[in-house]
Amino acid sequence: MEWQDFRRSDNIEDRRGDDSGGDPQGGISIPSLGGTGHLGLGAIIVLGLISWALGIDPRVLIGGAEMAENARHGGQYSQMSEAPAPQQRAQSQSAMPSDQMGQFVAAVLAETEDVWSSVLPAQKGINYVPPHLVLYSGATYSGCGGAQAAMGPFYCPVDQKVYLDTSFFKDMQERYGGGGDFAYAYVIAHEVGHHIQDQLGILGKVIAAELSAPTRAEANALSVRIELMADCLAGVWAANAQSKFHVIDPGDVDKAILTAQAIGDDRLQQAAQGYVVPDSFTHGTAAQRVQWLNTGLKSGLIDSCNTFSR
Repeated sequence: MEWQDFRRSDNIEDRRGDDSGGDPQGGISIPSLGGTGHLGLGAIIVLGLISWALGIDPRVLIGGAEMAENARHGGQYSQMSEAPAPQQRAQSQSAMPSDQMGQFVAAVLAETEDVWSSVLPAQKGINYVPPHLVLYSGATYSGCGGAQAAMGPFYCPVDQKVYLDTSFFKDMQERYGGGGDFAYAYVIAHEVGHHIQDQLGILGKVIAAELSAPTRAEANALSVRIELMADCLAGVWAANAQSKFHVIDPGDVDKAILTAQAIGDDRLQQAAQGYVVPDSFTHGTAAQRVQWLNTGLKSGLIDSCNTFSR
C-alpha cells in the first residue's frame, strides 16, 4: 500500500506512554471476574476459553465485553469521559507522532477523511465529520469506559473516537496470520465504518434494537450485521481510495482478506474451544467477513452494505 505520500491527519491523540491507564484519575481499572454485568454465562465461558487459548488475562476480555455491552446500553460508562487530569490533557494534545507506526496511522486516518468527505455527501447527502483516533499503549480511558489493549481496536459512540493500541497489528501477524499495511488500514477503516454508521443514524437504531431483543442470540445476530456492515464500509473506502488515489498494490486485497478470514467468530471459537456456537457470534464468520469486505470493494457504494436486508 502506497501511504508515504498521504497527508497526515490532525485528528490524532497520542497517549502512548501515558502511565495513568484507564482511569481519568490515574491507575488502571480492570473489572474483577465477579463483575459480569450484562454478559450471559455462555459469553463469559467463551471469553474465558479464548483468553486461555491466546494467553490473555480473562479479566481483560470480559472487561472489554462489558465495556461494549455498556456502550450499547446508552453509555452507562459515560462518567469515564469526564475531563482527564492535566497531565493526560497535555499528552492527548501532543504533537503529530514521529515514529513510523504513528505516521502510518495518521496517514491512513487522513485517507479515510479525504475519501469519506467526498463519498458521504455524494452518496447520502450528509457532510462528513471525522472522528478522532486515540493511540494508546496498554490501557487508557474512553467515553465507553476503561480500554485495554487485549480488547482490540474499537469505536466508542459516546465520545465518537476510535481507540487503537498498535500492538494489535503485531498480534495480527503472530496470532491471526494476517498483516501488511493494507490489512492494518482495513482494521482502521472498519472502525471508521462504525463512525459512518453513527453519522447515518444506523448505529443508534441497532443499539436500541439490541436492547429490546428478547434473547441474547437475537441481540448477537444484530451485532453481527452491524459488524459485517463495517467490513463492507471498509471495502467501500478502499474502492474509492483506489479510484481516486491509486493506493492499493498487487496483493494488498489478498492480505486484507486473509485478515478478515482469520478474525471470523467461527475461526476464533474453533481455535479456542474446538467447536463453534453460532448463536454467540458477534462479528460474523470468516466467510461472511470476506463476502462483505468484497462487496464494498467491488461496488464502492454505501447502499451495497445493507446487511440488514439479507
